[in-house]
Amino acid sequence: MCRHLAFLGPEEPLGALLVEPEHSLFRQAWAPRRQRHGTVNADGFGVGWYATGDPVPARYRRAVPIWGDQSFADLARVVRTCALLAAVRDATVAGADGEAAAAPFAAGPWLFSHNGAVAGWPGSLAPLATTLPAQEVLSLEARCDSALVWALVLHRLRGGDDEGQALADTVVEVAEAAPGSRLNLLLTNGETIVATAWGDTLWYLSGPGPRTVVASEPYDDDPHWREVPDHTLLTASRTEVLLTPLKDMNDDMAPAQPKEPRT
Repeated sequence: MCRHLAFLGPEEPLGALLVEPEHSLFRQAWAPRRQRHGTVNADGFGVGWYATGDPVPARYRRAVPIWGDQSFADLARVVRTCALLAAVRDATVAGADGEAAAAPFAAGPWLFSHNGAVAGWPGSLAPLATTLPAQEVLSLEARCDSALVWALVLHRLRGGDDEGQALADTVVEVAEAAPGSRLNLLLTNGETIVATAWGDTLWYLSGPGPRTVVASEPYDDDPHWREVPDHTLLTASRTEVLLTPLKDMNDDMAPAQPKEPRT
């Protein structure tokens, strides 16, 4: 359910990352190659990107399938960025809140996406919703599982947690409340990418040069793509990728596993 992608690197047009590759996110909306749950991601899409010198990202989101938006091709052709997060959506509950439920969600410098589904939604997360301040619950952008997961992550970020700890603790908390949930989360602040592999596929591509892509699945057949093991936290910059088993996160952030050296 859903496919998403985040990028850090030298400035590129949105289309070079999202449309032009043979198996791009655009194509994954109707023909994903490695999606384990669902077959078509037609319940909306979104892209968030950062402009030079501005830490607050812009967003473009629609409730229609990405292939049904005739304006997106022009936008993707001319807008250039050094960092982005984009997603195509297969809704847990069909039609829930339209554009407001399409990732990426945003607050301050952050962009966020959830690939997966919360088991037993909404009842399973009702106890966790009560742990949030009432104002944060009432301010939810949409009434879908991803929006509440984002609220739980954001509450931790605003409380001072770093991005990796916020994602890891939220995944563990939601998985305990709703066993069987799929919780591939993706977060960027324009300088780093943090992601979890929990129940669905996650891959990364490093280089050439200071460039990192993290995605639900590869957008081409480059042999340098690497799959992230399930139940893993990924933390990436433009020059390195670190993997940490989520089961070890409570051990005072166990030492991360560095990726293999670039060639």
